[in-house]
Amino acid sequence: MQPMLEWRRGERMPDEPCDNPSDEPTVGTAAPAVGLPDGLVLVSTPIGNLADFSPRAVAVLRAADTVLCEDTRVTARLCTAHAVTAPLLALHEHNEDARIPQVLRMLREGRRVALVSDAGTPLVSDPGYRLVRAALAEGLPVGAVPGANAALLGLTLSGLPPHPFLFLGFLPPKQAARRAALARLRAAERAGLGATLLLYEAPHRLAETLADLAEQLGPRPAAVARELTKRFEEVRRGTLAELAAHYATEPARGEITVAIGPAPEEDAPAGEDLDARLRAVLATHSLKEAVAAVTAETGLARRVVYARALALGRETESG
Repeated sequence: MQPMLEWRRGERMPDEPCDNPSDEPTVGTAAPAVGLPDGLVLVSTPIGNLADFSPRAVAVLRAADTVLCEDTRVTARLCTAHAVTAPLLALHEHNEDARIPQVLRMLREGRRVALVSDAGTPLVSDPGYRLVRAALAEGLPVGAVPGANAALLGLTLSGLPPHPFLFLGFLPPKQAARRAALARLRAAERAGLGATLLLYEAPHRLAETLADLAEQLGPRPAAVARELTKRFEEVRRGTLAELAAHYATEPARGEITVAIGPAPEEDAPAGEDLDARLRAVLATHSLKEAVAAVTAETGLARRVVYARALALGRETESG
């Protein structure tokens, strides 16, 4: 049985020998570079277990002239484990704009540049989007090698409806901004959005975020998936309130994905319900006052309420 190799961002990769020497991992032979994508290649990396790195991904890194990465220390460990010797160049959220001209020059010269994140699929809550847009704008080739993604793995293990789903990335770290973002999400759900919600969260904010989610979204089923593919993998399921209570007393560790069940269908008001609310308020208030009151009451976007109020006004006049 192949052993599970894992590492956390910023930590030293385990180098102790296996209990069974015959199970010691070996670097596999990567496929030849023939047929590999040219130009900028987005390469997905393992989210914990190094055995999840595909032979094609290894081949691309070995054939690359340069490997762009968030943290050269993290990627160096991955490259060492797979005999990749391409030079590493840091590209992260703080230097991406400054790095783009240099990378575009490489691509114009016909070099193959691989882009990896510390763990998982590049661009998904990780740097690289601005670089990809710049490369596409110049007509330069952009390819990808698929692989692990914590959000999708968390979704499949959650027991919640797998589609449709909406990936939110990280919610704002400050509570006021986070609650405002959740209020906008609720407005979209009231307007008809129905999807399983996926998000990432830092362990030290998990309990507080779950409490805000429970307050804003109600008693929905949810799951917290952490340390996926690693030795201490855990998927805990329950209502948002139950999960908030658990992690308030049992602090979480590691990389975390949260999956939340979709809003109940009856939670989204029908158009007739919105019309009835508007007519009732318009009977005693001005258009501006009515729109403000119904927007606050329903959580719908102001432009949606305003457009419907104008339509009702036209219907009344024509009637």
